[in-house]
Amino acid sequence: MSKTTWKPGNMLYPLPVVLVSCGDTLENYNIITVAWTGTLCTNPPMTYVSLRKSRHSYEIIKRTKSFVINLSTERLVKAVDFCGVKSGKTIDKFKTMHLTPEKATEIKAPCIKESPVNLECRVEKMVPLGSHDMFMAQIVSVHVDEAYLDQNNKFHLDQTKPICYSHGQYYNLGQNLGHFGFSVKKKR
Repeated sequence: MSKTTWKPGNMLYPLPVVLVSCGDTLENYNIITVAWTGTLCTNPPMTYVSLRKSRHSYEIIKRTKSFVINLSTERLVKAVDFCGVKSGKTIDKFKTMHLTPEKATEIKAPCIKESPVNLECRVEKMVPLGSHDMFMAQIVSVHVDEAYLDQNNKFHLDQTKPICYSHGQYYNLGQNLGHFGFSVKKKR
């Protein structure tokens, strides 16, 4: 197999693509689409979002030190794209995309009702990186849509039809290829 060498750049794909809601009053609520996000730590539960300083949500999150990561789904893909290309400086994205802000339990930033999973996040540290600054945050509360819980209270994320982002495109996740540890599981 022959390979071509490119200049250094981000080719770590696919990525989760999420709707990040922020603000502390109804008048300044905003939503931004973020693909630069992920898990930092299990205990305490920590995550991050990386934003350009020029983004409207950047100043809101910097000031309020909180945000909500709302998982995205096939049903939300149009809102995911819209909230990533339109600025909240001049548009109420909740209203335009017919999304419902829901009161969070631990922070002032709103959850998005239509998202099946909402992670309330309190910023612990801001790290300047270059083109983006990273907001490292502790997850202080998690909300899951009861429609995806089975009788044993197991959450079925696959039934929400989550999406990801890969090199400028949105994709669904497709079929299950195995579970954690399947490669070493002993046969009965």
